Amino acid sequence: MAGARRGVVSQRCALVKLKPSSPQPGFPKGRAELPKLLRLGGSGSHAQANAVHWSMRSATIAVIGAPLDLGSGRRGVDMGASAIRLAGLGPRLETLGYRVKDWGNVAVEQPERARPGPPNARYLPQIAQSVTRLARQVEAVAQRGQIPLVLGGDHSVAIGSVAGMARHFRGQKQHLGLLWIDAHADMNTPETSTSGNIHGMPLACLIGLGPRQLTRLRGFKPKVKAQHVAVVGLRDVDQLEKPHVKESGVRAFTMRDIDERGLRAVMEEALFIVTAGTAGFHVSLDMDAVDPQQAPGVGTPVRGGLSYREAHLAMEMIGDSGRMTSLDVVEVNPVIDEANRTGLLAVELVMSALGKRIL
Repeated sequence: MAGARRGVVSQRCALVKLKPSSPQPGFPKGRAELPKLLRLGGSGSHAQANAVHWSMRSATIAVIGAPLDLGSGRRGVDMGASAIRLAGLGPRLETLGYRVKDWGNVAVEQPERARPGPPNARYLPQIAQSVTRLARQVEAVAQRGQIPLVLGGDHSVAIGSVAGMARHFRGQKQHLGLLWIDAHADMNTPETSTSGNIHGMPLACLIGLGPRQLTRLRGFKPKVKAQHVAVVGLRDVDQLEKPHVKESGVRAFTMRDIDERGLRAVMEEALFIVTAGTAGFHVSLDMDAVDPQQAPGVGTPVRGGLSYREAHLAMEMIGDSGRMTSLDVVEVNPVIDEANRTGLLAVELVMSALGKRIL
């Protein structure tokens, strides 16, 4: 289906010249400007001196499991961290020259022992406790100079991943950028959510919208400024959620943007947004950004997503920027996967983001 749709777009492009959507204000008009801006972070020598150039292969990757599924309406994503590890994550990262330190899993509450609580924010206290533990762990390994790689779990774990990194840079009086690669905006609040599942709310919480237990996690909000956030791969947004996306200042790139402009142009603009004026950026990769034909084992699959090569190109461009500070990979669900295809793909995409290239 996605391939057929992409073919139609290609035929149309051959017949008519599509007008690209308007770029973000301040986005460089020429591609030649972009590499320099990505290296500098858009704010002069101070940002350049403090940028986290983790691409040095002597770096240590800190793997942290967050087997949380309280934020999801479907069981199974709590086994995602194990599926990714079993797909050979650690040994494969070592082939790139990195040292790998696996810190195990943060403690999470199990649904069988917890009460759901309010129907519009299910398991809120338990999720807040779990992501607080994760935030502390992420901050601790960042302080050690290690690169946090968080394995979810549902997407609510990103609240902890980003909170930990944001607090780390806050201590240095710097800002964190955020690249959100996802089929969904994840910008619901308890007032707009139709399910009450918190995995549909993390991005809203990170920019300061939502329950205080999550927005004020680790004592401050927002964790990231909306103008430093880019969403790539968007194709499924709830009706009441749309105003949050449109009015927040977050830059959202839909699958239509990718169809019309191409993945490279979209990623160039997204990378400019998350690096301009920041110390670097966190990547939150929801595996449902990839089309279900390539990634069948995800929490909330949506047809028409990134192709196999588009997903790799996005991660390769992230790696080329040299500005990624940390990464989480979420929503892998082995229960509905096919022979761990999605876990294996997750490892491949992490490898691309951390420097693996064809040549």
